Amino acid sequence: MTHSTDEQTVEPTGERFATLEEIYARARERLDADTWAVLDGGAGVEQSLRDNLAALSRWSFRPKYLSGVTELVTGTTFLGIDLAFPVLTAPIGGDGMFHERGQCEIAAATAMAGIAPVVSEASRFSLETVAAAGDGPKIMQLHAWGEPEEFLALAHRACQAGYSALCVTIDCPTLGWRERTMTRRFVTPQEQWSGNYGADATSAANRLVSGSGSDWTWETLSQVRQRLDVPMLVKGVLTGEDAELAVAAGVDGIVVSNHGGRQLDCLPGTVDQLPEVVETVRGRVPVAVDGGIRRGADVLKALALGADVVLVGRLTAMALAAGGAAGVYAALSLLRAEFERSMLLAGRRALKDLDRSVVQPRAGGPR
Repeated sequence: MTHSTDEQTVEPTGERFATLEEIYARARERLDADTWAVLDGGAGVEQSLRDNLAALSRWSFRPKYLSGVTELVTGTTFLGIDLAFPVLTAPIGGDGMFHERGQCEIAAATAMAGIAPVVSEASRFSLETVAAAGDGPKIMQLHAWGEPEEFLALAHRACQAGYSALCVTIDCPTLGWRERTMTRRFVTPQEQWSGNYGADATSAANRLVSGSGSDWTWETLSQVRQRLDVPMLVKGVLTGEDAELAVAAGVDGIVVSNHGGRQLDCLPGTVDQLPEVVETVRGRVPVAVDGGIRRGADVLKALALGADVVLVGRLTAMALAAGGAAGVYAALSLLRAEFERSMLLAGRRALKDLDRSVVQPRAGGPR
C-alpha cells in the first residue's frame, strides 16, 4: 500500500523524538497546569482512567519463535478507508488548547502517516477548515444530542466537506464530573471548542454543563442513520446489550470506549469489555477500541482480543502539544514501529494472524 505525500507539509520540530515517553515528557513541559489537568485528568476519582491502563497490563504475549516471519502485512481497510496500520486518531475536543492549529495539524500528520483522524465536533476549527488541512480521508465525530434535524444539518455539512464516515458519541449527554479541572476552577475557553457552532456556541455550552442529559434513544439513532448515506460508527459501547442495540440501529461499526475515563467514573477498562462486545457482534460490523492505548504493544494486545482497529486520543493530544503536526507524525511513526516490532517478535506476519492465541492472562497481574 502506498500513500501520496506530495501535498503534505509537516514541518520538523527541530528535534528528534526517540521514544513516545520523550513526547509525553515534552508535552508536560510545554503545557500550563490548567491545560495539563484537562489532558491528563479523568472523571471522579479517576478509577476508569487507571483501569484502562490496568486492563491492558493484565495480558502477556505468547510468542511463536522460528516462525519464519521476515515481512509484515499491517495495512487494512476500515469502513472503506485504507489504513497503513490499524490505528485512527480519536476525537479531541478543545484541540486549540494543545496547539494553535489544533485538529488541522493532526489532519496533516495522519495524511502523512497513511491513516485517518476522527475529527471532533468540539474543535476550535470548523469541520470545513479541518477537511482542507490534509488530503487524507477523515471521519467526523458528532454527539447524540439536540434536535435530530440539527444533528443531520451538521452531518450533511460533513458529507459535503468530503468526510468518509461519521462517528456518533453516545456517552456524553452532559460533561463528566471532572474534579481535576474543577479544583482548579478551570473551564475550557469557548473559542477552543466552538468552531462548528457559530452563534449557537452558547446554547451548546449550556447543554453540556446543564446536567439535563439527552432525550436521544436507539430509535432516534436509527432514524437519523436511515437519512445518511455514509458509514456510521457509534462510540461509547461497553456491553453486549448496547452492542446488539447498535447493530439493530443500523450502524456500520462500534467503538468500545469509556471516553478515556472522562465521563462516568468507575466504568470497567475498555479492553476488559472488548471480548464481550466482539462476541456479541460476531463479525456483523467491525469493532474498534480506545482507552489506555499508549504503546505499540498495546495495539497488538487490543487486536489479539478482537479489535479491528484502535483509536488513540491522549497520545495524539500529547504529541500535538509536544510538536504540532511533526509531533503527531513522530508519535504515529513510533507507535507503528513498536507495533510492527512487537508483531515480528511475537512471530505473527499479518493482521489476520492476530487472535487470542497471541495473548494470555498475566500471572500475578493486577486484578
